[in-house]
Amino acid sequence: MMVEIVSTKLAAHDENHDLSMIVVPLLKGVVYQDDNLSLWNSLLSLQAQVRDYVVVLGLELMLDEAEGYAFLCSRSDSDNEDSPVKLPRLVARRQLSFPVSLLLALLRKKLAEFDAGGGDTRLIISRDEVVDLMRLFLPAGSNETRLIDQVDTHLNKVAELGFVRRLRGQERMFEVRRILKAFVDAQWLSEFDQRLALYQKQLTESGEATDE
Repeated sequence: MMVEIVSTKLAAHDENHDLSMIVVPLLKGVVYQDDNLSLWNSLLSLQAQVRDYVVVLGLELMLDEAEGYAFLCSRSDSDNEDSPVKLPRLVARRQLSFPVSLLLALLRKKLAEFDAGGGDTRLIISRDEVVDLMRLFLPAGSNETRLIDQVDTHLNKVAELGFVRRLRGQERMFEVRRILKAFVDAQWLSEFDQRLALYQKQLTESGEATDE
């Protein structure tokens, strides 16, 4: 009987240890299938336990098995002002500048076009291609060197957020991470398209006024 009790305690300890090995990386950021297959498989097998564990912290597990990524976000009810219990926010909200939001929207559209074409699952884009994408939404005659410096700054921020990553040994080549689809959905993209149209109109009117 004593052996059964000890073995049960050991099994529970092992499971808690496995759970911690999964939750800690999730608390640090996004977990990708192609980055750590062993961790990913453990997450899939203990998915229910992970959800029960993080809900106590006011968090929710977002997992897309088809795309191969998982991350934690604050539960929607924890943001409800009428909620009787207001938990401290573990996952901070970040206010993005317009250029960074613009770049994310442009990359999301590029990813949608890439997926519609079929073929490879990894969208690889160069820094020069990003410059060309951003150039369309900047006033005509912008200084080229300054434009490239700005794009590099915005790309660094997007990489810091985890939406792109540099290819090893190729500093000017980037992979667009598929988790971008979870943060920039079709509705957000549609609303942003309306803002872009207004922004482009303002740029055009400003350019015409300058010409006159």
